Amino acid sequence: MSSDQIVAQLKSLFHHGLGVADPINCVPPHLPKKPKGRVLVISAGKAAASMAHAVEQSWGEDLEGIAVTRYGHGKECQSIEVIEAAHPVPDNRGEIAAKKLLEIADTLEEDDLALCLISGGGSALLGLAAEGLTFEDKKAINKALLASGAPIGEMNIVRKHLSAIKGGRLAKAAYPAKILTMAISDVPGDDPSIIASGPTVPDESTSEQAIEIIDRYGISIPDHVRAHLESPASETPKPGDKIFEKSEVVMVAKPADMVNAVCEKASALGFEVINLGADIEGEASVVGQEQAKMALEYQAKMKDGDKPIAIISGGETTVTIKGEGGKGGRNCEYILSLAVALDGAPNIHALACDTDGIDGSEDVAGAIITPDTLVRAKSAGFSADEMLAKHDSYTLFQSIGDLYKTGPTLTNVNDLRVIYITKNG
Repeated sequence: MSSDQIVAQLKSLFHHGLGVADPINCVPPHLPKKPKGRVLVISAGKAAASMAHAVEQSWGEDLEGIAVTRYGHGKECQSIEVIEAAHPVPDNRGEIAAKKLLEIADTLEEDDLALCLISGGGSALLGLAAEGLTFEDKKAINKALLASGAPIGEMNIVRKHLSAIKGGRLAKAAYPAKILTMAISDVPGDDPSIIASGPTVPDESTSEQAIEIIDRYGISIPDHVRAHLESPASETPKPGDKIFEKSEVVMVAKPADMVNAVCEKASALGFEVINLGADIEGEASVVGQEQAKMALEYQAKMKDGDKPIAIISGGETTVTIKGEGGKGGRNCEYILSLAVALDGAPNIHALACDTDGIDGSEDVAGAIITPDTLVRAKSAGFSADEMLAKHDSYTLFQSIGDLYKTGPTLTNVNDLRVIYITKNG
């Protein structure tokens, strides 16, 4: 098989995984029978508009509600209002949308249903600060968290305790209505309290933990923000609170579903599959080094006639920015680190992409490497080691045509990494 054919196969596996998490496929099977009373659709996240569209396709268009999604991730809905806002650093459109969500949730009564469609990215998109804090306070702290290397779970603990809507506070506004939360998970472990910072579910984390995380990562916060976190007003609704008595959570798509589907497809194509799971975390460059070592070890054991090997994994790595930083998300950083560690090893190709189609804040899903990636980068005047140190993987891959651009996929089940290995020699 030629290098171009292998690259095409890697892309095909990625898109197969996306199909499993497409809201038009994963939402309808989990919808109950449409209730007779009032239904309010409250949707937030990168898949918010596509999830709302899927509900309209199943339940008809006589619905009401709001879907808040990232710029460019909208999908036309007939009766549900779609609002686009900024991600990963919030803007005032997210603030306005969050206020509207709280206001309409507050109109619900005991016999009504709040159908809450939650997906990754909702935390940044619902940028409404707690009373006494400003939008600029939240925006600055969010930006610092993104650059700190903190895992998503820790970032969301801080976000919840600075918010007027996250950490179960949307459920508080909707009480005493019934709440059905349908979620697409983008977090390792699929904890609904972490997805979009859990606006409709109980929160076991504390304000004290939020302060500890801020201090541990050396994030500077104003005195009034610290005072807020030290006050009882910052605490979130906990398990056992009456506001959750009529609340149910259904996970309609998970990273593991996507990874397992890709593994099954790869196996059907004749690969020997190594499934590393869907919950891999850690520094992107370190994970790249570790998986390169693994790939070389597997390749060294291959014999004539052995099937090609596919090492497949999901999860969400992090990038700790040191200095000013260049361009490139966690997938581009991971795969550049992988390429550097492989050092031009023959017969190894790889893909790393974010399933939302946006790797960090850039305009690509991720990147693909081939055995000659480093040679082509050098010919283009780039040192892969230097570009990795500067967190400037996007620039390198752009120069040699190894970026993979899909546009927004309208779903979000974390990252997919596939390493394709054939026998050396």
